[in-house]
Amino acid sequence: MKDSIKRLKYLLSVFALVIALIILALNNLPDDKLHIISCNVGQGDATLIVYNNNQILIDGGPNSSVIDCLSRHIPFWDRTIEMVIMTHPQSDHYTGLIDVFNNYDVKIFVADGLDSSNQSYRVLENLVRGTGSRVLNPYTGMVLRLDLIYLDIVWPNRGFVSNEVAYILPSKRENDLGYYTSKLDPNEFSVVAILSFKDFRGIFTGDIGPGTEENILAENILKPVNYIKIPHHGSKNGLTEDFLKVLQPQLATISVGKNNSYGIPAPRSLIC
Repeated sequence: MKDSIKRLKYLLSVFALVIALIILALNNLPDDKLHIISCNVGQGDATLIVYNNNQILIDGGPNSSVIDCLSRHIPFWDRTIEMVIMTHPQSDHYTGLIDVFNNYDVKIFVADGLDSSNQSYRVLENLVRGTGSRVLNPYTGMVLRLDLIYLDIVWPNRGFVSNEVAYILPSKRENDLGYYTSKLDPNEFSVVAILSFKDFRGIFTGDIGPGTEENILAENILKPVNYIKIPHHGSKNGLTEDFLKVLQPQLATISVGKNNSYGIPAPRSLIC
């Protein structure tokens, strides 16, 4: 009798596990909507874009918490991310990408060519090289497409990069990670892209500052958008009124750590 009860309990446990996996799978089935998820990564940036079975990750935050976000929004059987964009090589934007490359197969890695002296960046660089992911350095005017998603690269401008490069590493070339150095703030090299999906438009801004926003406005290529990822975590050196007037977004997100020591988001950013 005891053996029969144990066997019954075991079968019930297996049945419950199977049901739980089925429910989990059904909850993770893709739909035909565009999803933009601001991942909770603390003081950093990470945005996941999902459409059907395609994913684009913009930045990876300062630690491994981005993996929790991916696990919640990407089906557990899907271990491929079609595109990862690193806006610029600062640790609060790229460190989590080390775990992303260790856990997922990344098809295309979009990153500016600016180098970083941080050891963690060297780890990421070696990891990307070892996976065989295609590396692409984006420039103004480039258009990337993934299914019905279009990404128009707004920044960096080739002329700007050419003027600000301090040194080109002889062992590297364009479409390599970190093939040039600069004395300018890395924020100003941030990859800025406008995402278009049917009649929806959103802009992702990295950590650009007022000077770069002015340069982008001078290109006269911006149009109103539905959504904006506020630049530089909503700091006072982030979004300007002129930039906002042109874009006219209806929805905005700011990624910051709770009770951070930087005093961000700045009050002026919230008023805007």
